[in-house]
Amino acid sequence: MIQIDALPAFSDNYLWLLQDVTRLQCAVVDPGDAGPVLAWLEAHPGWTLTDILVTHHHADHVGGVARLKADTGARVLGPAGENIPARDLALEDGDRVEVLGLGFEILHVPGHTLGHIAYFHDADQPLLFCGDTLFAGGCGRLFEGTPAQMYASLSRLAALPGQTGVYCTHEYTLSNLRFACAVEPNNPEVQARFEQVRQWREQGRISLPSSIALERATNPFLRVQETSVKKIADERDGQEIRTPEEVFATIRRWKDQF
Repeated sequence: MIQIDALPAFSDNYLWLLQDVTRLQCAVVDPGDAGPVLAWLEAHPGWTLTDILVTHHHADHVGGVARLKADTGARVLGPAGENIPARDLALEDGDRVEVLGLGFEILHVPGHTLGHIAYFHDADQPLLFCGDTLFAGGCGRLFEGTPAQMYASLSRLAALPGQTGVYCTHEYTLSNLRFACAVEPNNPEVQARFEQVRQWREQGRISLPSSIALERATNPFLRVQETSVKKIADERDGQEIRTPEEVFATIRRWKDQF
């Protein structure tokens, strides 16, 4: 049995800790800080960190990798196209790896960074660790890639099974949904989700994981082909936009200044 918990780090990062409660083995995703992981291991004697999964090279995702590797000897998995500290296994699109007995397919999802990857476990309860590509209610900024690349990456993730659990790495959901309400003010599902997450955050509850189905229904960046989203993008642009990629680019530029 695999249990997944969030270890908070910095101001709004989550380090996802996968735990095999039978074998007392664990793995962590995107440890930007070694401290929370080492503290967890100290509080759980007998447990072993076997794997460190990295989605991209930004410091808040890799800052703790070298320390964890040195202290635990865990295997470091990360994108082949980026400089990942202490990496043991360089991963390309379509590769398959096993972590704690779970099989993961590697998806190359450029946009936020050029080499960004996601880890997808396809099962009765599928899992997606997507770093900073897809957020709950939003998507990552385009630091290295183009709007067309990010649109293609998000479309690929949106095509995964609806029940897929979405484990992104930041607590941005409330601000993302505030923007989603501006994009689709007449979408009742967006409004209801915003209100639910607002209550959760007031109670100190995290907003993750999400699901692909929920993102399809409420995330404007997965809804750029919807008439309501295209219409407001046209209004923002002052002209009729022709392609979904252009709608995405307009919405992303708006979000950057929101």
